[in-house]
Amino acid sequence: MEESFEHIVYSKNVIEFVTVAKEYCTFLETADEINRKQFVTVATRIIPLLYLKASVLPKVEPELEETIEKTVDEMTYAQIQEGVTAKLGRFNDYLEVFNTDMQRSDTPVIAFIGEDMADIYQDLKDFISAYRLGVTEIMNDALAEVVTNFELYWGQRMVNTLRALHAVLHGEDDLTEEEGEEEFQQNQQQENWYMRMQQDWQDDNDEDTPLL
Repeated sequence: MEESFEHIVYSKNVIEFVTVAKEYCTFLETADEINRKQFVTVATRIIPLLYLKASVLPKVEPELEETIEKTVDEMTYAQIQEGVTAKLGRFNDYLEVFNTDMQRSDTPVIAFIGEDMADIYQDLKDFISAYRLGVTEIMNDALAEVVTNFELYWGQRMVNTLRALHAVLHGEDDLTEEEGEEEFQQNQQQENWYMRMQQDWQDDNDEDTPLL
C-alpha cells in the first residue's frame, strides 16, 4: 500500500477540509452545551466555511474494490438529529424551494434543519473516521465518496440550511428557548410526516387511476 505523504489525500485543501469537517461534527455533538442563539450564530459561520472547503476538494478515483465501512449508525444519527431539533425548537422547520416535489405539489414542502444537519454530519463523520485510519488507499476512497456526495446531495442541503438559519438569526422573532418547545416540535414533525405520506398516497392513487 502507498505510504507517500505526496499523495493527494495529504494536500493542503484536503487537510483544511478535514479540519473544518471535524469542527462541524464536534459542534453538533456538543450542541447541548450552548444556547439557541449561540448555536444558530456558530452554524451560520461554520456551514459556509465548510461549503467553501468542500468546493475546492480534488476529484480522485477509487482505488479499492470493497466499499468503506460506515461508522455512523441509526442511533448516532438520531441523537444528532434530535439534539439539533430540540435546540432549534419552533425554528427547526422551513419551506423547501429546491425540491422537485414542489413542481407537482399543491401544498408547501416542509424541510427540517435538524434533519439536514444530521445528513451532513453522517457523511462527514464517516469520512473523518475513514481518514483517521491513516491508510492512504482508504483515505483516497473516502475522499472520492465525500466529494461525490457533496456534489449530488449534501452540498445542496448546506445552502438550503444556511438560508433557513440566516432567516432565524436575523429575523424579528426572539430566539429565547421556551419550556415545552421540544414536545411541540416533535408533534409538528409527526403532523408534517403524516401530511407527506397522505400526499404520496394521493399521488400513487392518481397514477393508478385509468385514463378515460
